Amino acid sequence: MPNYLSPGVYVEEVEAGSRPIEGVGTAVAAFVGLAERGPFNTPTLVSNWTQFTGTFGEFVAGSYLAHAVYGYFMNGGGNCYVVRIGQDGSADGDGASKRERERASAPQAQLGRMKVMALDPASRPGDITVEVADPGGEEPSEDMFKLLIKRDGRVVEEFDRATLSRGKQNVATMVNAASKLIRIEEAPASSGLATRPETGSSASLEAPPSPGSVPSIRLTTDDYVGDVAERTGFGGLEAVDEVTMIAVPDLMSAYQQGAVDLETVQAVHLGMIAHCELMGDRVAIIDPPPGLNAQQVKEWRVDKAGYDSKYAALYWPWISVFDPPTGHNVLVPPSGHVAGVWGRNDDARGVHKAPANEVIRGAVALGTRITKTEHGLLNPVGINCIRAFPAAGIRIYGARTLSSDPAWRYLNVRRLFNYLEESILNGTQWVVFEPNDDALWARIRRTISAFLVNEWRRGALFGLTPDEAFYVKCDRETNPAEGIDAGQVLCEIGVAPVKPAEFVVFRLAQFSGGTSLVSES
Repeated sequence: MPNYLSPGVYVEEVEAGSRPIEGVGTAVAAFVGLAERGPFNTPTLVSNWTQFTGTFGEFVAGSYLAHAVYGYFMNGGGNCYVVRIGQDGSADGDGASKRERERASAPQAQLGRMKVMALDPASRPGDITVEVADPGGEEPSEDMFKLLIKRDGRVVEEFDRATLSRGKQNVATMVNAASKLIRIEEAPASSGLATRPETGSSASLEAPPSPGSVPSIRLTTDDYVGDVAERTGFGGLEAVDEVTMIAVPDLMSAYQQGAVDLETVQAVHLGMIAHCELMGDRVAIIDPPPGLNAQQVKEWRVDKAGYDSKYAALYWPWISVFDPPTGHNVLVPPSGHVAGVWGRNDDARGVHKAPANEVIRGAVALGTRITKTEHGLLNPVGINCIRAFPAAGIRIYGARTLSSDPAWRYLNVRRLFNYLEESILNGTQWVVFEPNDDALWARIRRTISAFLVNEWRRGALFGLTPDEAFYVKCDRETNPAEGIDAGQVLCEIGVAPVKPAEFVVFRLAQFSGGTSLVSES
């Protein structure tokens, strides 16, 4: 109290009864991967695609990071942090990078679903031509063809009765095993390209457009997990409190190119999950290995990658998107696009709404189209499927975490609690060092109750009244004398989160029409 010594009028400012709690952000992604350029192991804030390309470069062969960030912004994502890992692709001592750059610069051509590349990077553009002719032999099947390899206009190799189907007659299998001039990479059937190249079609191997330097893929688990003290990998993200979701799309790029094995993939996934559980305010978006069918991805999830965490979610299958450097569709991990959908869902409906039954913008096809029966095998083990529906587009059709605990089965429940906990934590910092008495406890109750009432009105909590939706208890019962002497204030909060309508059942029955249901008096 001030001392009033002279007569007059005095104005004083006093504290209000409670201080409002403001909700924190719920959709800030962090991407860890390989880029053409930019700072290494430094979480860099990126707010739009132009800012990303200015700092980290364009789409790069051998990296999914740019596709993930592009899909994130396309699907409604806002701010994100990008962590570039690995080694400089231009380093002289990096033999793997040199080989990758040489392969990417070799003459190549696209012929239907076949990407044809010269084995010798020094081959002159236009020297090698690939031509499709009718197959020989008796009774060839409709999908068979003959592939002629010409050099300076003369046929030097030929592969007869080849197909784009699986098996020993597969054109990529035949050519890559025997050809001394070319190798073939085959696009998946879901890419929308023809299942058989047209007879008479041909392509000359020319110098490819420069996609930028290929980043190094010689990475270990430590490169991804990093170190907190040195601010590398996931460790560097511990200092960025805004992050709420993490994706590592380039882990699958390294796996595809043979730089890491499945054990390393699983070790990095476990590192992601451990980081999210340690921080307690973010969720890991896991990408499965490429090329798996429904049965294989279930076996991988259950038998090999037995992750059990309420801070992680898994999405499958991969999605096909347009690749600007090549001008063709390519399959990419879905994590970046999914993170964008989470952000769009939070802006439109709120974090309490499950980020599912939402269209994935930019996805033109799926790596695998599954049936409802196959979906029934995957959903119970926590695999969130991406499905294509006629006239409804490609949609996320799952909203589960990887937890075996039924209380944390749904992704929106985990993310809602992350939001509530972080908001209450940030909004009650004023309590520290206040007098620990009944007046303080009452102010805490009023502050938190006002915040939860607003969340209930937004539909985030279940119940017809606030009393059904939550409770806040902070009184002499929760704060006994020994707790007060220890300098502690204990407040118990209980909330009833809304759960998604995952299984919608309509029960239809016959009844005899025209029969009066009201008895006459």
